[in-house]
Amino acid sequence: MQNNEITLKRSLSLSLITFYGLGNILGAGIYVLIGKVAGEAGYFTPLSFFIASIIAAISAFSYAELSARYPVSAGEAVYIDEGFGLQKLSLFIGLMITFAGIVSSATIAHGFAGYMQVFFDLPRWMMITGILLVLGALAAWGISQSVRVASLLTIAEISGLLLIIVVGADQLPQLAHVFEQPQSEAISGFSLVGVFSGAFLAFYAYIGFEDMVNVAEEVKDPQRTMPRAILLCVVISTFLYSAVALVSISIISPAELSQSDAPLAAVYIAATGKAPVIISVIGIFAVINGALIQIIMSTRLLYGMASRGWLPSALGKIAPGTRTPINSTVLIVALTLLFALLLKMVSLAELTSYLVLIVFAMVNLALLKIKQKTPQPQGVRVFSVWLPKLGFITTVSFLMVVIFS
Repeated sequence: MQNNEITLKRSLSLSLITFYGLGNILGAGIYVLIGKVAGEAGYFTPLSFFIASIIAAISAFSYAELSARYPVSAGEAVYIDEGFGLQKLSLFIGLMITFAGIVSSATIAHGFAGYMQVFFDLPRWMMITGILLVLGALAAWGISQSVRVASLLTIAEISGLLLIIVVGADQLPQLAHVFEQPQSEAISGFSLVGVFSGAFLAFYAYIGFEDMVNVAEEVKDPQRTMPRAILLCVVISTFLYSAVALVSISIISPAELSQSDAPLAAVYIAATGKAPVIISVIGIFAVINGALIQIIMSTRLLYGMASRGWLPSALGKIAPGTRTPINSTVLIVALTLLFALLLKMVSLAELTSYLVLIVFAMVNLALLKIKQKTPQPQGVRVFSVWLPKLGFITTVSFLMVVIFS
């Protein structure tokens, strides 16, 4: 490993890393893509989110264990290296995850433009360019500052989801009524292909917990903190997603929801009859947060691989004043802007889901190999060997169903 006098700073507590993960998960999906999921799954949108949550939760246990075994930057690339001992494969996986982070940030930038257009009639390219340049500057400023900003934005995100649940909770009986009607539109519109296509998009909404491992080198007491934070994030996000999905299709038909670029703003209008100022502002904060965290993750991944000599040393350069990987940050922001301006939101989200599912399958296999070599490392909480086995089976099966359906 390259010796740098300047190193990353361990400054993230359990609460900060949990908010970091939640901010990525919540901002990256529910505020942006719930309408698109509804367009695929119809009234079975909550089922799509449930299927996606199961796929994500199983692999979350593997990430929790691996983050405690190897609390370093370039998390997944290191896990693959430790499991298979193939540097080229590790580099390929690391670059794939970096690319997924770039594509995910580009997806979220589109979501930002959708919510901003509630207030301003500006060209999408202008809003996308502006927000990515601001977030790049914030990511370069410092990890403590960036994650504290992300934590505040995460609180706003959670508040927005709770607001939707509260204003729409009394509409839940309407959903039961839809299913009870003779020749119910909900039941007649059921499609297994639609449910799984929706689940594939919904899976994007759970992407985020795996990114947490790439800042493990900046977490206090990572062997204890990282597993707890990862599992907390999955549990909290699953509860919020389930409730919001149920409320949303109780208030607005899936067809109507799918047409909105700011879906939760549309739900708020239908539930309250008021202008969606509050929820739109929160939606803007949410997508900003998701993009910020993806940018931070991608830069740390490049830094971690450069520190191991897998990438040019310039990408491992730490700025003395901010102690952040400055060259990696510039590169990630430039590539994110390129993809955001070239591709549409749904295409970006689908591409991200494909990439992350492949990585999940490889990480679960790597943990199986690692468990064979070191079954019980000191000071690390070890989960059942059946979890990575099940994680590999579920991710590969999910990919196959979506590809061939």
